[in-house]
Amino acid sequence: MHVYEREERTGVLRLAGLPNVARYPEATVTRNEESILIRFSGRYYGEQTMSVPLRYVGAEDDEMAELELLAQLQRIGYRVRRASPGG
Repeated sequence: MHVYEREERTGVLRLAGLPNVARYPEATVTRNEESILIRFSGRYYGEQTMSVPLRYVGAEDDEMAELELLAQLQRIGYRVRRASPGG
């Protein structure tokens, strides 16, 4: 997955290289102090995990960055879930 610079005017985080939503329809997002972990899963194809360092997200507030990412993944078509760190 590629994370592109945040557009200052729109506040949109641009993502590229995500797994096919038809094969990996579920995305679970977990945030820790340094990164956001995204686990994509599907019934027949197993899992793919991606880590995005928070410094690339570019948000002033880490929780807001996590929520924006969840919303963006949902708009793309993933069923999203927010997981607590370590859980």
